[in-house]
Amino acid sequence: MTPERIRGLLVQPEGRLALITLLVFLLMAWLTPDRFLSVQNLTSMAFQFPEFAILALAMTIVMLTGGIDLSVIGVANLAAIVAALLLTQIVGPGVAEHGTFWVVVAMLAALAVGALAGLVNGVLVAWLGLPPILATLGSGLVFTGFGVALTGGSAVMGLPAEMAWIGNGRLWGIPVPLVLFAGLALLLWFVLTHTAFGLKVRMFGANPLAARFAAIDINAMLLRVYVSAGMLSAVAGLLIMSRANSAKFDYGSSYLLLAILIAVLGGVNPYGGYGRIIGVVLAVLSMQFLSSGLNMLGVSNFARELIWGSLLILVMVINASPNFRILPRGWQPPGARQGPPG
Repeated sequence: MTPERIRGLLVQPEGRLALITLLVFLLMAWLTPDRFLSVQNLTSMAFQFPEFAILALAMTIVMLTGGIDLSVIGVANLAAIVAALLLTQIVGPGVAEHGTFWVVVAMLAALAVGALAGLVNGVLVAWLGLPPILATLGSGLVFTGFGVALTGGSAVMGLPAEMAWIGNGRLWGIPVPLVLFAGLALLLWFVLTHTAFGLKVRMFGANPLAARFAAIDINAMLLRVYVSAGMLSAVAGLLIMSRANSAKFDYGSSYLLLAILIAVLGGVNPYGGYGRIIGVVLAVLSMQFLSSGLNMLGVSNFARELIWGSLLILVMVINASPNFRILPRGWQPPGARQGPPG
């Protein structure tokens, strides 16, 4: 590959992210080669990162509209709790006879809860006109409160063995969570790049006024966006429940910051209008490599949250710099943009 070709790739945000991902991988492999490069660790990472990676996909589709969804963790845990209660309290002993059937029913119930929660968020944002950050912050607390009320604050345990396959099984030798994340990422990529709905989402995020003049049904579009985010959150909740073999209202509480960080690091414009799924996937991999390496170096969870927060601020500062951006040149905050980015 010629130097000109390399420079051309690095001009693109995805090219820089690929370089960052490679550098993080090499750094962690150099610091702890015996442990980081082991088959056991690589397999463990393939089982771990889809949980927060799917939440990052949910965050991505909302951020493309210029909004944000702070309720993804509350939705994920509530959906998991409903599925767990259905299996343990409502069906009870009958699960043993038709385990696979009832697990599928529980999964559908979790997706329905996610869709309903997303619909609530969509109504608050689209129909009532509440700011997304405040609407989803409040609804997230409500969803978490429902989870506490349903369980009394304790974990729901005693799930059937079939439930463990979702988060711990293999499909054609590949970890099921990895297959699930890859499938959802491809589906979201197709929807955002090859459908009218995806075009409407990007147009609205780039220039809401132009989208309204283009006769786009903004309310219907936002409802679909938040319902999609809710269902993606429910899938993440099912994965967390399967891997933990239980459901609780506070599982994955640290994933919210991580999902936002991944979306921003992946090149999604916080003001809406731009973002590519490949960038989010690369950001997921770099964050997982970094997290796994820090864990092997003995860095505490508290220090990791400090690192995530600092990295998020750093990325935003870099994006605001006129000399270097992870986001492509051409996007500006709302109010300064004259039209959709070219």
